[in-house]
Amino acid sequence: MTDTWQTITRLAVRLEDHSTLPHEQRILLQLLKIQEEAGEVAEAVIGAMGQNPRKGHSHTWEDVEAEVCDVIVTGMVALARMNPDAATVFARHMERIAARDLGEATQCTPQ
Repeated sequence: MTDTWQTITRLAVRLEDHSTLPHEQRILLQLLKIQEEAGEVAEAVIGAMGQNPRKGHSHTWEDVEAEVCDVIVTGMVALARMNPDAATVFARHMERIAARDLGEATQCTPQ
């Protein structure tokens, strides 16, 4: 299994090396890419549920899962392009989420 953040960093560097746009525009376009990928999730869900009369059942739930993974990867690449210490930023954010959710779970648990 590959190290996720190594792969994300390689993707971010590849995109940075490919673009001649100013840094702020590169970040903006990467953030817009998240929305594009989210739209592909919606398209896959519609296809998995057969709700496009023209296309019918054009996608599977495995396709939906793959599209959700693309959204996650695109978001991680965006973070890496914004901050070279993205793995640490993400880990700290996850710690806050875990602490918040564990705190809520403790409060809701009957004694």
